Amino acid sequence: MNKNPAPNIAVIKLSALGDIVHAVVILQFIKKHLPKAKITWFADAKFSEILFLCPQISRVVSLPLKNGEYKKSLELIASAKQEVKFDYVIDLQGLLKSAAVAKLLGKNSYGFDKFSVKEPLAALFYGHKFSCDYAQNIILRNLGLTAFALGFNVSEDEILAKQPCFSAQQSKFESSKKKILIAPFASEPSKIYDKFSDVVALLGDPQNEIFVCYNGEKEEKKALNLIKNSNAKTLNLSLKELVSFISSCDLVIGNDSGVTHIAWAQNRPSITLFGNRPAERNAYATPVNLTIDAGKKIDAKKIDKSDFCVRDIAPQTIANAAKRLLDA
Repeated sequence: MNKNPAPNIAVIKLSALGDIVHAVVILQFIKKHLPKAKITWFADAKFSEILFLCPQISRVVSLPLKNGEYKKSLELIASAKQEVKFDYVIDLQGLLKSAAVAKLLGKNSYGFDKFSVKEPLAALFYGHKFSCDYAQNIILRNLGLTAFALGFNVSEDEILAKQPCFSAQQSKFESSKKKILIAPFASEPSKIYDKFSDVVALLGDPQNEIFVCYNGEKEEKKALNLIKNSNAKTLNLSLKELVSFISSCDLVIGNDSGVTHIAWAQNRPSITLFGNRPAERNAYATPVNLTIDAGKKIDAKKIDKSDFCVRDIAPQTIANAAKRLLDA
């Protein structure tokens, strides 16, 4: 354990939503071992909104990198460094741009070694390097690097017993029925399962209330088409409202996306569907957080975005798993 009981810690996880959702679990373990730590999180402005729902974070620095505003981003990094001397800088991303941010923030930086990341050159920027198989589960990778940097250990039992990662309000959608959320969209077409309408039909029991979330006009049309022959309802919420909604759900079913992963973060039952991504790496399975994949062996460093094998999953397989969770 490090000797400073109240260190200033910079955490870097720039993007995307799902990756940030998988990373915030580190916060409660930092606070468990270093209750007085002050944590500053650096994220891309496009994805930083959800971090304001993490009470353990002292400050969120939103960098407009995706907008190409590099000068503004450098100014924000310089300002943060001027205000706080960071005792630890932890880069959970392992990309060149995140490693560059780490380098700018301080010398006592921690990241993955060159064998443990997609962009090996990133490792050149770190003062301390952590070795971890790139194929290892992402939650274990994030916690492993954090624990290495700060000098503590985390057991899998502790992960299973974790607290919800985001603060949530009481949902406006209270129901006496089993509340199911379908999250049918994702950032990449090859991640999107195309038979959710069949899943909705198979779960169309009167005791279930099914919602399909969407964001934007394009997704709305697809969501309405998905539910047209059912009693399911569409749902368009802000990210903050969606976190609260998910926190009150009996089950979330979705693609490998940030929205689906929020269910795991909030300790709610979920089924995450995988095709061309490795399920054992990209989701942390528990008795109530299941994954279903297309049965392919996937190399995490060689993703084929033209592979739509997620569509090979049978709707009945998903419905059967859903019924087991709902009846538990």
